[in-house]
Amino acid sequence: MSQTTKAAAQPAEARKRTGLLLFLRQVIEELRKVVWPGRRQLLSYTGVVLVFVVVMMLFVSLLDYGIGKLILLVFGS
Repeated sequence: MSQTTKAAAQPAEARKRTGLLLFLRQVIEELRKVVWPGRRQLLSYTGVVLVFVVVMMLFVSLLDYGIGKLILLVFGS
């Protein structure tokens, strides 16, 4: 019996279950391949992200303040 006739003979629920199990198996295989960062690397990356976020917050705040002052200058209060 060929692969296509076997698949056609299975009920739809069984094919869904088999597909889900295959998917989960593949997800687990891929997660085993992941190289997780060490503690030192993780802390370093976290620090970089926090510094970047603070810099961007300052930039957006200054931009907002400047645009607000410009609007008050143009339209008055």
